[in-house]
Amino acid sequence: MIRRGPLWCGQFRAMASPCEVLIDGAGRRAASELAQTAAREAWRIECTFSRYRDDNIVHRINNAGGASVEVDTETARLLDFADQCYRLSDGRFDITSGVLRRAWRFDGGRAVPDPGEIAQLLPRVGWDKALWDNPRLVLPAGMEIDFGGIGKEYAVDSAQQLLATHSELPALVNLGGDLAVTRNRRSADAWRAGVEDPARGGATGAITLQQGALATSGDTHRYVLKDGVRYGHILDPHTGWPVTGAPRSVTVAAPNCTQAGMLATFSLLQGAEAERFLQAEGVAYWCQR
Repeated sequence: MIRRGPLWCGQFRAMASPCEVLIDGAGRRAASELAQTAAREAWRIECTFSRYRDDNIVHRINNAGGASVEVDTETARLLDFADQCYRLSDGRFDITSGVLRRAWRFDGGRAVPDPGEIAQLLPRVGWDKALWDNPRLVLPAGMEIDFGGIGKEYAVDSAQQLLATHSELPALVNLGGDLAVTRNRRSADAWRAGVEDPARGGATGAITLQQGALATSGDTHRYVLKDGVRYGHILDPHTGWPVTGAPRSVTVAAPNCTQAGMLATFSLLQGAEAERFLQAEGVAYWCQR
């Protein structure tokens, strides 16, 4: 645990991201226990829904060969949410589009896939091809689901809810820049979160937060740069190619992190219309172009 003025900070890694839990007004031991509670929940969700493991429900679904798979209650909730996102976004938010990662490597390099490679993968994309009747999912053979687009925000909310249940101490859960707070700080001060500058690094400003959550989506760390053209990692599942005209980064404030992440991603999928979309939704947001 690290002391930051009146706050204790517990740090760990989950979902390939640096994470921290800030606890206000606690002793070191109590703060450490709360931080460990949040970390264990983040690790649990990562193990349960990571596409990189061969011992979880995602692996079982992706390797069912077209057979029906009955899922547990938690997985069903995520599938219901993914189904809702697909419908609300007119098919732009699609948890089956993760298969396109076989063509794209958003590692800051210069490799742009051949259009033919993407064309071969597109028939394996499309949530509308799946049969989801809670609690059973039939995914056509060769298709995959990937919860990467909603998993981290879901883990933030789940950890935040655990801390709020276990303690009355104010806490902030931050998983790789997506965050939520349990309640107002003990002082009159608001929680403060830095906004990363996607062009120069570091913080370009700060957001004050009394309650709720923030989520950020953008191409700061995941992109391809070739011949002066920057290809961000937000893909249009209808074409297999990155959305054009989108902001470099979008941060959204919402009552919970899952909702904030959904709106941030939805806005990027709108490309040049991102700001107009967020204005119509009536949410607080910060766009950087």
